[in-house]
Amino acid sequence: MKLHNIAINNLRRRKVKVFFLVMGLMVGVAAIVALLTTTRLMEEDIAHKMDEFGANIVITPKTEGLSLTYGGLNLGGVSFDQKEILESDLQATKTIKNAANIRLVSPKVFGVFEQGDKKALVVGVDFTQELELKKWWEIVGLKPTSDTDVLVGREAADRFGLRVGAPLEIKGQSFKVAGVLKSTGSQDDSLIFGALPVVQKLFNKEGKVGMVEVAALCKNCPISDIVEQLSEKIPAAKVTAIQQVVEGRMETLHGFRRLSLGISALILFVGSMVVFVTMMASVNERTREIGIFSAIGFRRSHIMRIILLEAFVVSLIAGVVGYLTGIGVTRVLLSFLVEQLAHFSLDPLVAAGAVFLSVVIGLLASLYPATAASRMDPSEALRTL
Repeated sequence: MKLHNIAINNLRRRKVKVFFLVMGLMVGVAAIVALLTTTRLMEEDIAHKMDEFGANIVITPKTEGLSLTYGGLNLGGVSFDQKEILESDLQATKTIKNAANIRLVSPKVFGVFEQGDKKALVVGVDFTQELELKKWWEIVGLKPTSDTDVLVGREAADRFGLRVGAPLEIKGQSFKVAGVLKSTGSQDDSLIFGALPVVQKLFNKEGKVGMVEVAALCKNCPISDIVEQLSEKIPAAKVTAIQQVVEGRMETLHGFRRLSLGISALILFVGSMVVFVTMMASVNERTREIGIFSAIGFRRSHIMRIILLEAFVVSLIAGVVGYLTGIGVTRVLLSFLVEQLAHFSLDPLVAAGAVFLSVVIGLLASLYPATAASRMDPSEALRTL
């Protein structure tokens, strides 16, 4: 009789034990597949959401200045040459190597609004880009729809007594307060936002901008590369990455990955222990059978191969069932954790990896029991008859 037939027949005779062995290894594989797949998809979802949440690159005019410090005290600075950023220069953002990674470009121009002894900074923006960039804004009233509409921060509205629909005159031109921002806890609360071309004209800055905020998709593209490329294309500007934002986003993603790997390693260890204990118990229960094999001429290598063939078959079944179960669990988890599953699909590499991992764990955990079985003394085994 061939060795693989002996192994298959042994599994058929011990269906209950085989079932529990498959279940023990299958649960481990399913947990790892579900954890890693869920973490990967959540990581992609979080990365996508974080890339949509605010700017991570700022473009400002280059300023030749002298910082004055003495004895650890900051005495301010003197600016003696300030260049402007031309709005036409921003077309260069579409020609850099990583242009596909730039999601939004939001230019801004600044001017000072005075009413009596009260002052506020007026910021000209492209409202379409700005509202997309700052999705956390909550507006009381309406979004600006015309060039004469302005959006007012909470503090600025209180300072000037402005309400939704109120008229506002800036440098002789009439505007209407379309909406008031709810408090954001940032400098936006004290600003007045108007349409970019209108504000440029009001303050004689046609074709010029004072700052540009850039939202770049940074999950698979280093921000430093985009900064370098923009600096080369716009030499008159200083391009800076908001490091704390970029580093915070990447650290969040790395934290998810480390957590999933740590838990997976723990589950892997527990699964291997389950296989080891079960196979060791199986060998101890089959002392008489193994003694007969040795007595009729089976070599040690033959006995080891029988035990390892059984482990291989069980591990293979556990790997396939574990992967399918893990995918099912992942779908259930993602229905609660992620808004949409549009990009969820079966991954052949994950499937192959799950089956391979299951087989490796099963064989490694069965190696010692198989070795112990092959070294069993036939005379001692036959005494159990």
